[in-house]
Amino acid sequence: MANSRARETTEAIDRIHVSMRHLFHRGYFKPGGASGKALRQLLLDIQPEIYGSMATPNKIELDGLLYVLDRLPEGIEECAFIHLTSDEGFEKGSFTPIVPKKRRRNCYRIDENQMNIELLLGRSDVYDVLTHLTFLNIEADKIRDIGFNMEEGGTPKRIWKIIEQVALGETKHTQKEIEVAIIQLSSLLGRSFDETLQAYKNFASPDNPNRLFKIIYSLGRVSLDDWLEIREREIYFSSILQERVGHHFFGEKWAKNIKEILLKNDLHERPLHVISANMHSVKNILFANNALKEKAKRKVDYALYQKISNSKELRDKISDYAIEQGLIKIDDDSGSNVNVQIIDLSKVDLKNTAFGHYNFSGDDVILVFDYAFGEQAFEVMDELLRPSKATEIIYKMNVKSISIMGKAGILSGDKGDIMIPTAHIYEGSADNYVFDNALSKDDFVDDEIRSFEGNMITVLGTSLQNKDILSYFKRASWKAIGLEMEGAHYQKAIQIASKIRNHIDEDLFVCYAYYASDNPLKTGSTLSSGGLGLTGVKPTYMITCKILEKIIESSIKKSKEKKKKNPEL
Repeated sequence: MANSRARETTEAIDRIHVSMRHLFHRGYFKPGGASGKALRQLLLDIQPEIYGSMATPNKIELDGLLYVLDRLPEGIEECAFIHLTSDEGFEKGSFTPIVPKKRRRNCYRIDENQMNIELLLGRSDVYDVLTHLTFLNIEADKIRDIGFNMEEGGTPKRIWKIIEQVALGETKHTQKEIEVAIIQLSSLLGRSFDETLQAYKNFASPDNPNRLFKIIYSLGRVSLDDWLEIREREIYFSSILQERVGHHFFGEKWAKNIKEILLKNDLHERPLHVISANMHSVKNILFANNALKEKAKRKVDYALYQKISNSKELRDKISDYAIEQGLIKIDDDSGSNVNVQIIDLSKVDLKNTAFGHYNFSGDDVILVFDYAFGEQAFEVMDELLRPSKATEIIYKMNVKSISIMGKAGILSGDKGDIMIPTAHIYEGSADNYVFDNALSKDDFVDDEIRSFEGNMITVLGTSLQNKDILSYFKRASWKAIGLEMEGAHYQKAIQIASKIRNHIDEDLFVCYAYYASDNPLKTGSTLSSGGLGLTGVKPTYMITCKILEKIIESSIKKSKEKKKKNPEL
């Protein structure tokens, strides 16, 4: 039975992506039309864990709603027309960009009814946004059906009128009146008073305390207008977006800029270590102690990094010091939304770091770039590893190692635990990428954090996973330890560059490690249940420290081998 349900889910995920691809190439669809209803039904068939009670008709999913709205532009719930575009120059007009709280993308409110969302990260970005919009429309129609008498032509119920008063904010309400309204709202949402009160606080912001009322009102209102055919909801894909997706348009510009900066600083022929990670942990480990005048400990000082995570002043101080010491910061303007740091280790004083005992004196260069998104990972890595054409002489990138650190969903463990993959399996296909990971489970022995080693699934989207398919990946012969979105794409680019195109030497090592941001098999531990907070600090720095250790040890080893071959060096 479980295997049957997993097969059904796999088929539904495949069908929803085929449908999305078809609609993307068609250029538009109506969420209330046949295509929109087909997408909704497929999403309901999948029943992703991240969207909780989405399939329950008389209950509004609040955690999923907050998760989605954090990744979409503020005010989208008020808009009937959503235009998905590429970078098409909207910033040159008088429009103010709206950046979602948890996605690096520019969005523009064109008028009262239209929102434009820039999608620059490839197909995964398109699928991600379409999935979120489909969920939003499902919840909007549920709100409409509960708040209005649909058999009587859509006349509002008493409960709706109370919500409308608070949402429109035409009169000021006392705390008592707000609490009375929350009781009414809880009835509409199909939630208890304390659940609704907590959601009211979670959605609120200092300048918009009644945001939950406004969101529920707007979703219901736009859905009703669609049902009454006053204003039908529509989703458009711009022709420029259709032309650019899948063609490395932004990745090529991104990589070209990096190679030009390496050349300008005479770093292009140095041993290069590429790290895909966040923009703080490598920098902090290498520069924080000297910047803050803290004496380094032999072991990683997690208390110090927690302190830094809580203080913008300390973070700014470290960044300023790192730049003084030669760190090159590249704020990406190519459209890829992937920032970069270049660190020349020959300029870094490692004596006051956890690596002081190595007496390192190499000239290696570390290139850290921010997280890519889904299929974008192949684009940026493929373009970065191509030979540079920045000069008349084409030169190969002197890549000695590639390390990937990121967040992932874990299937056997808890938030904050560590996963070490030995292979990436691409969901929905027979594609698999086996590699020798320079990291192992034995590198992460700790009393508080567990580590797991094994296969990982690279999924088409975290928003499309349910317990049946994830349980199958865990218990079947795959024996998967977790799921993420970029690993197979990165490894595909690495193998193509090193083994097929010969863009880089095969003599390199790779490090893959992930820390758990969620456990989708555990109720209350999905991505929509909240972020890691400071729980993520320790595993982040454990992994970063181990990657840097591997880089330094490898460089020292190669230096000794060179001297052995040529004693005069």
